[in-house]
Amino acid sequence: MQAIVAVDKNWGIGYENNLLFNVPEDMRFFKEKTTGKLVVMGRKTFLSLPGQKPLPNRKNIVLSRDKNFSPQGVLVLSSVEDLFEYLQAYKSDDIFIIGGQSIYETMLPYCSRIYVTHFESESPSDKFFPPLNCHSEWERTFTSEKVHSKGLTFTFNTYEKVQD
Repeated sequence: MQAIVAVDKNWGIGYENNLLFNVPEDMRFFKEKTTGKLVVMGRKTFLSLPGQKPLPNRKNIVLSRDKNFSPQGVLVLSSVEDLFEYLQAYKSDDIFIIGGQSIYETMLPYCSRIYVTHFESESPSDKFFPPLNCHSEWERTFTSEKVHSKGLTFTFNTYEKVQD
């Protein structure tokens, strides 16, 4: 299982249910990595998607305890146990965790790779990703050259779980 996230310099990922950054290069990176895959997200993340519609060309799964939540084109599961049962039919590399904060925190122990777009800026944030650089079980194995877009500077990074 993998995760993909964009963070500011303090590992912030969102503010008032919106992404902190919206740059074409990061959106393209996200699309390249997740197209044709299964994406797992929480209800609030789904509601923040454009038009509150599933991401195209991906199997969209939403984890939500809200029994009345049933958007078209999305599989809604109410527990992590239900999610793991469903995911048995898929290869681990075909599964992406895409947010938000509580879903990342819950699923991080099951991920083996995380793609992180690191923005060098600070942004007001009320949602955060666990700072992988402070966790010995994660090793950064790739960092791209710096990218400059829309007045922002960022890098694409890959973190791999360190095997015991």
